[in-house]
Amino acid sequence: MYLRLGQMYLGRAPVVRRLPLMAIQRMDNVAIVVDDLDAAVAFFTELGMEVEGRAAIEGDFADQTVGLDDVRSEIAMMRTPDGHGRLELTTYRHPAASPAEPQNPPPNTLGLHRVMFAVDDLDDTIARLRAHGAELLGEVAQYENGYRLCYLRGPAGIIVALAEQIG
Repeated sequence: MYLRLGQMYLGRAPVVRRLPLMAIQRMDNVAIVVDDLDAAVAFFTELGMEVEGRAAIEGDFADQTVGLDDVRSEIAMMRTPDGHGRLELTTYRHPAASPAEPQNPPPNTLGLHRVMFAVDDLDDTIARLRAHGAELLGEVAQYENGYRLCYLRGPAGIIVALAEQIG
């Protein structure tokens, strides 16, 4: 099944897919819980993101939103240079964050898989992120004549994918 411009192609006969009356406006951000907010901010700043703001988050609205009691957290909102993508880095002061099991799950673990960024210079980016503790999961690979790609383990064990267009 191939999805193309609002149509699904099943065999030879296109089936028109009706869009819902209400649709999302945009994807606003992806939140990542980290144990060391300053280190995570430094990592994503090195990658080229900018700090949009930092704030303490607590109170009834926070408890109601996340479904926990007595939430006290701090967030840093990071923005991509083009202004379209954002990461919300969150550290919990209370209740304490639950560790992931296993600590560094493999890329095929169910749930959030990875966050991917397009970069200008893959080798330089990897070298700069290694100074912040990043480790390659495999190696740099080339996809056809179009991209060089890799997966790294970043702050709090998250997987960050990088892609450099070469074609």
